[in-house]
Amino acid sequence: MTDVSNSKASLGRAIHAITGKWGWFVALGAGELILGGIASVNLMAASLASVLVIGATMAVAGIFQIVHAFSMHGLRGFLFWLLAGIVYAAAGAVILYDPLLASFSLSLVVCAFLVVAGATRIWAGFHMRPAAGWRWIAVAGIATLCVGVFLFSAWPAIGLWLLGAMLVVDLIFQGWGFIAFGIALRSRASRHSAEPATV
Repeated sequence: MTDVSNSKASLGRAIHAITGKWGWFVALGAGELILGGIASVNLMAASLASVLVIGATMAVAGIFQIVHAFSMHGLRGFLFWLLAGIVYAAAGAVILYDPLLASFSLSLVVCAFLVVAGATRIWAGFHMRPAAGWRWIAVAGIATLCVGVFLFSAWPAIGLWLLGAMLVVDLIFQGWGFIAFGIALRSRASRHSAEPATV
């Protein structure tokens, strides 16, 4: 019980500490909405930008893993980190060399992921019967599966815009989320400032 009280008190202090920063959250959300709007103008360019970021991240991560391999003691650990780093760095280099091909390939991976995720959710929903809410899980799985199958049927044409569309949706939802969070923090700060001070 004491641990729960301490965790609630810590959470309360953390929220209180960021209450005065609500404007930053609203500004961040507005910035992401603007970026989402800019990206939505050209989904192909947004897709290529997403792919380039992924490729650069993988290349840098691979280099770090290769460097890390030489600090490992023992042949097994050295080989594991070295091979993992080489694979990561090589994949990143290929993506950076031909981002258009990578965009098509990654969009195909997204389609496959949606199909597998949808089928898994359908299975999980029916497996949970007769627990309450199993139908919602199954319906969500069916919807995900249908989206995946639809995107599969539209491939490879979607390879030029799918990743960009996902980036736009993510920026817009995340932007609105930050704005809502900032407004909630502002309302909380206003309520606390309106409360009479206790002696």
